[in-house]
Amino acid sequence: MLAITFDTHTFIKKMRAAGLSEPQAEAQAEAIRDAFAPTIEGLATKQDLQIQIESLRRDMKEMELRIAAEIAPLRWGMAVSVATSLAIALKLFMPGH
Repeated sequence: MLAITFDTHTFIKKMRAAGLSEPQAEAQAEAIRDAFAPTIEGLATKQDLQIQIESLRRDMKEMELRIAAEIAPLRWGMAVSVATSLAIALKLFMPGH
């Protein structure tokens, strides 16, 4: 849970110094605190973000390994195809050898 502090005591002191009554200053402090509470509850912490980053890194590494495993047979197939094509080309263009 994200904790952002709002120093109501200091706020009330400043409002009192500006000429508000004690009840007015307290009501304003409470209203400000209540107004920001829903917004603050939805914010992510650095720890929340770090957890998500690590999860994404793991997922990306797994995907990289799966793709590499799927590509490996294709590489061998391409190598065989190229070698076969070269052998046929050599046979066609250099029939005596």
